Amino acid sequence: MAPLSVAEQSRLENNMKNWTLLFSLLTVQTLAEGPVASSIIPLPQKIEFRAGTFKLSQKTKILADLNSTNTAELLAGLLRKSTSYPFVFRLQPFSGATPKNCIVLTTRDANTNLGLEGYELTVATNIIVIRGQTQAGLFYGMQTLLQLLPPEIFSTNGVMKMNWQLPCVRIEDWPRFPWRGLMLDVSRHFFTKAEVKKILDTMALYKLNTFHWHLVDDHGWRIEINKYPKLTSVGAWRSDIGFKLNPKASTAYGSDGRYGGFYTQADIREVVAYAQKLHITIVPEIEMPGHSIAALTAYPELSCSGQAPVAHRTGVYCAGKDASFEFLQDVLLEVFELFPSPYIHIGGDEVAKGNWKKSDLCQARMKVEGLKNEEELQAYFIRRMEKFINAHGKTIIGWSEILQGGLAQNAAVMDWIGGSLEAASQGHDVVMTPTARCYFSFYQSPDLIAEPFNTFSWGDVLSLEKVYSFEPISAKLAPEFQKHILGAQGCVWSEFIPNLKEAEYMTFPRLCALAEVTWSARESRNFADFTQRLKIDNQRLRQLGVNFRPYHPETTGQIGCWTPAQIKTNAAPIEWDVTNNVNAAGKCCINFSYTEGHSGIEIAWVALLEDGQEICRDAHPGFAGIDPGGSFYILNIPTPKPGARYTLRAQVAAGTFGRRGIGNPIKQTDSADVTDSNGIVFWDLKPISKQP
Repeated sequence: MAPLSVAEQSRLENNMKNWTLLFSLLTVQTLAEGPVASSIIPLPQKIEFRAGTFKLSQKTKILADLNSTNTAELLAGLLRKSTSYPFVFRLQPFSGATPKNCIVLTTRDANTNLGLEGYELTVATNIIVIRGQTQAGLFYGMQTLLQLLPPEIFSTNGVMKMNWQLPCVRIEDWPRFPWRGLMLDVSRHFFTKAEVKKILDTMALYKLNTFHWHLVDDHGWRIEINKYPKLTSVGAWRSDIGFKLNPKASTAYGSDGRYGGFYTQADIREVVAYAQKLHITIVPEIEMPGHSIAALTAYPELSCSGQAPVAHRTGVYCAGKDASFEFLQDVLLEVFELFPSPYIHIGGDEVAKGNWKKSDLCQARMKVEGLKNEEELQAYFIRRMEKFINAHGKTIIGWSEILQGGLAQNAAVMDWIGGSLEAASQGHDVVMTPTARCYFSFYQSPDLIAEPFNTFSWGDVLSLEKVYSFEPISAKLAPEFQKHILGAQGCVWSEFIPNLKEAEYMTFPRLCALAEVTWSARESRNFADFTQRLKIDNQRLRQLGVNFRPYHPETTGQIGCWTPAQIKTNAAPIEWDVTNNVNAAGKCCINFSYTEGHSGIEIAWVALLEDGQEICRDAHPGFAGIDPGGSFYILNIPTPKPGARYTLRAQVAAGTFGRRGIGNPIKQTDSADVTDSNGIVFWDLKPISKQP
């Protein structure tokens, strides 16, 4: 099929908003008719629907040029599985006439303007052509092709008597951001390599290209290091499942009853190779200098005291001992061999520096190096490791706190509690993972009764709509530095996620929303349209055996908000009239959801007043901010009195940036007063008659 003319391309570019509307209208039609033309996630950059359909049959051929044989073989295998048709592929020089009833994958004459991950997909009545500069582009075109087919194409068993047709369409597509990722924490709870592969498979469907593997933390060391065998024989295990979870919630137990597990180096190589076939880069995280209880339990001589740490956040390598650096360098030498990723994640977050303050060796190190405080000692630690990592052709990336004491010269920042503006403005690359938008371990709804077990002391509500509305590039970042925002990723922390089923439930469909944020054009984003496409996408996830959370509009009420003018430095009450909300006896969840500002609010207690008299209260320390904690309050509401006036009262004060009690605030280039916090207060009352 002839390429689009310049005039046609101009017309398509000028009508992006019309395409989005067309997508919405066609979704309703395709739900009834069978083809799933308008259910593509993430939404392509340019799409034009044309008359007619292409129908797969037993005689359909798959043709590929020499460079594209692996992608063609992968496509043939996927199609064979669900259709039971004998799909095979063959090399095709494309020098003469192309046969009919075929799918063509080629890098020939690819449009270089679409970038290395871009592709063109043309579906005509007698031929399908996928064209891209690279195999990654062809792979993403293949994913779009699969999404144009009925959801049963993802079945792992043959589906008989299925009409395997797809609409005629022309698509030009490319990603908005180069980093489109997901992080999985396997330290708190261990996930097998088969489970990790399943997550990688689903990531690939949505054109995600980076898997951040959180392999090391306080609760478990998950990667085999030959030079230090006790890291896995000791550090990979703990006595029980922990986190107040039911021991039966997970199967990750050793033969001796201990909880945990680890990946051998052979396992790592297998998973890395598997990810490469899906065009996913695996970025390993080896935490330093904090979050290291597991490692220091195995090798306590690397701690400041020479003893294994016992309390949370006390697992910190001694920065005064050269042995600490030698150990980490030895570990990384083996990590380098296993992961071809250009990035090595070194953590760097939540470093409790009390041990360093007490350590004569650390204080001596500070004196020799001319360091003013422990924050600069942390920066010294990171810079020293960066030199070693850079010398081996790798780049470090770390959490927001690596800015403390000064950012290492070539480091990239993963922003979870701030620092993106400062880092990007200095020319450092940034991956956005703000807690309020990207932490998939947070509740998906304020309806805590219906959600899986978590804890009222950690997290916030992160709805599907809130993920979808996320914009990775701050309006405050100057245009010349915006290229340093590499993209974004979702983070699945597993404190309260002990098995794959719950991990999938917390991840999908929020990851689908983030995939569209990082791939599709910002101006094409439309949540109503997205949720329509999601209806078909849910059918795909069912075929793949993924335990997703079905989307439904939330009914939780917004009763008010807080603004900087209401927040004082010292604790003071704020009130909201909830007379119309108190309509039954029951259990009510109050959620304080931060929306913007550099600071948060400290919450001491929440109470309900009836005609000015307190009738119930929930008192516990809470924080609503960029990294929230304990911002849910539960009130047991008695039968309401007719004609009474009800008031919700909360005792609040200005909080610090980030999460209460953790480290120092992350410095911002556009600093603001500590009372600049804004947020929304949500009310969710479950009447006694409707409680389980």
